[in-house]
Amino acid sequence: MSERALRGTRLGATSYETDRGIDLAPRQTVEYACTNGHRFEVPFSVEAEIPTVWECRFCGSEALLLDGDEPEEKKAKPARTHWDMLMERRTREELEEVLAERLAVLRSGGMNIAVHPRDNRKSA
Repeated sequence: MSERALRGTRLGATSYETDRGIDLAPRQTVEYACTNGHRFEVPFSVEAEIPTVWECRFCGSEALLLDGDEPEEKKAKPARTHWDMLMERRTREELEEVLAERLAVLRSGGMNIAVHPRDNRKSA
Protein backbone atom coordinates (compact mmCIF):
# COMPACT_ATOMS: atom_id res chain seq x y z
CA MET A 1 0.00 0.00 0.00
CA SER A 2 1.24 3.43 -0.72
CA GLU A 3 1.38 6.20 1.86
CA ARG A 4 -1.52 7.99 0.22
CA ALA A 5 -3.84 5.03 0.83
CA LEU A 6 -3.28 5.17 4.61
CA ARG A 7 -3.47 8.93 5.01
CA GLY A 8 -6.42 9.96 7.19
CA THR A 9 -7.48 6.42 8.11
CA ARG A 10 -6.80 6.71 11.88
CA LEU A 11 -4.17 4.02 11.61
CA GLY A 12 -3.94 2.28 14.99
CA ALA A 13 -7.51 3.12 15.98
CA THR A 14 -9.05 0.76 13.46
CA SER A 15 -8.06 -2.84 12.86
CA TYR A 16 -7.82 -3.96 9.25
CA GLU A 17 -7.78 -7.65 10.14
CA THR A 18 -10.75 -9.80 9.21
CA ASP A 19 -12.23 -12.92 10.79
CA ARG A 20 -12.03 -14.88 7.53
CA GLY A 21 -10.37 -18.27 7.92
CA ILE A 22 -10.37 -18.18 11.74
CA ASP A 23 -12.14 -20.86 13.77
CA LEU A 24 -13.67 -19.32 16.89
CA ALA A 25 -13.78 -21.23 20.15
CA PRO A 26 -17.00 -23.18 20.68
CA ARG A 27 -19.52 -21.08 22.56
CA GLN A 28 -22.76 -21.45 24.46
CA THR A 29 -25.37 -18.81 25.12
CA VAL A 30 -26.69 -18.48 28.67
CA GLU A 31 -29.82 -16.56 29.64
CA TYR A 32 -30.13 -14.34 32.72
CA ALA A 33 -33.13 -12.52 34.23
CA CYS A 34 -33.03 -9.62 36.69
CA THR A 35 -35.57 -8.67 39.36
CA ASN A 36 -36.88 -5.83 37.14
CA GLY A 37 -38.03 -8.31 34.50
CA HIS A 38 -35.20 -7.83 32.00
CA ARG A 39 -34.00 -10.94 30.19
CA PHE A 40 -30.77 -11.10 28.22
CA GLU A 41 -28.27 -13.60 26.88
CA VAL A 42 -24.51 -13.73 27.45
CA PRO A 43 -22.15 -15.83 25.29
CA PHE A 44 -19.59 -17.99 27.15
CA SER A 45 -16.99 -20.48 26.08
CA VAL A 46 -18.11 -24.09 26.33
CA GLU A 47 -15.23 -24.69 28.75
CA ALA A 48 -16.05 -21.68 30.98
CA GLU A 49 -17.58 -21.99 34.44
CA ILE A 50 -20.94 -20.23 34.22
CA PRO A 51 -21.56 -17.69 37.03
CA THR A 52 -24.96 -17.84 38.73
CA VAL A 53 -25.13 -14.04 39.06
CA TRP A 54 -24.45 -11.46 36.34
CA GLU A 55 -24.99 -7.69 36.17
CA CYS A 56 -28.08 -6.74 34.16
CA ARG A 57 -27.06 -4.95 30.98
CA PHE A 58 -30.20 -2.79 31.05
CA CYS A 59 -30.50 -1.54 34.64
CA GLY A 60 -27.31 -2.72 36.38
CA SER A 61 -29.07 -4.76 39.06
CA GLU A 62 -28.23 -8.36 39.88
CA ALA A 63 -29.51 -10.90 37.36
CA LEU A 64 -29.80 -14.61 38.12
CA LEU A 65 -29.05 -17.49 35.79
CA LEU A 66 -32.24 -19.00 34.38
CA ASP A 67 -32.60 -22.72 35.06
CA GLY A 68 -29.62 -22.56 37.39
CA ASP A 69 -28.92 -23.14 41.06
CA GLU A 70 -29.44 -20.37 43.58
CA PRO A 71 -26.23 -18.47 44.38
CA GLU A 72 -24.51 -19.45 47.62
CA GLU A 73 -24.84 -16.98 50.45
CA LYS A 74 -21.47 -15.60 51.47
CA LYS A 75 -20.74 -15.54 55.16
CA ALA A 76 -20.49 -11.91 56.20
CA LYS A 77 -17.58 -11.31 58.50
CA PRO A 78 -18.43 -8.81 61.25
CA ALA A 79 -16.32 -5.67 61.24
CA ARG A 80 -13.57 -5.59 63.85
CA THR A 81 -13.69 -2.41 65.86
CA HIS A 82 -10.84 -0.75 67.73
CA TRP A 83 -12.32 -2.10 70.96
CA ASP A 84 -12.33 -5.67 69.59
CA MET A 85 -8.66 -5.44 68.63
CA LEU A 86 -7.79 -3.93 72.03
CA MET A 87 -9.59 -6.75 73.85
CA GLU A 88 -7.54 -9.27 71.85
CA ARG A 89 -4.36 -7.85 73.36
CA ARG A 90 -5.42 -6.97 76.93
CA THR A 91 -7.85 -8.11 79.60
CA ARG A 92 -10.36 -5.77 81.14
CA GLU A 93 -8.41 -5.79 84.45
CA GLU A 94 -5.23 -4.72 82.65
CA LEU A 95 -7.07 -1.90 80.93
CA GLU A 96 -8.54 -0.66 84.21
CA GLU A 97 -5.05 -0.71 85.75
CA VAL A 98 -3.56 1.32 82.86
CA LEU A 99 -6.46 3.78 83.08
CA ALA A 100 -5.94 4.26 86.82
CA GLU A 101 -2.20 4.89 86.30
CA ARG A 102 -2.79 7.46 83.55
CA LEU A 103 -5.50 9.26 85.56
CA ALA A 104 -3.14 9.47 88.55
CA VAL A 105 -0.43 11.03 86.35
CA LEU A 106 -2.92 13.55 84.93
CA ARG A 107 -4.30 14.49 88.33
CA SER A 108 -0.83 14.96 89.85
CA GLY A 109 0.14 17.37 87.07
CA GLY A 110 3.05 15.14 86.14
CA MET A 111 2.29 15.32 82.42
CA ASN A 112 3.85 18.26 80.66
CA ILE A 113 1.29 19.13 78.02
CA ALA A 114 2.86 21.53 75.53
CA VAL A 115 0.73 24.44 74.45
CA HIS A 116 0.38 24.86 70.72
CA PRO A 117 1.92 28.14 69.45
CA ARG A 118 -1.35 29.19 67.80
CA ASP A 119 -3.13 29.03 71.15
CA ASN A 120 -0.89 31.81 72.53
CA ARG A 121 -2.11 34.40 70.03
CA LYS A 122 -3.91 37.37 71.47
CA SER A 123 -7.50 37.64 70.38
CA ALA A 124 -8.18 40.68 68.24
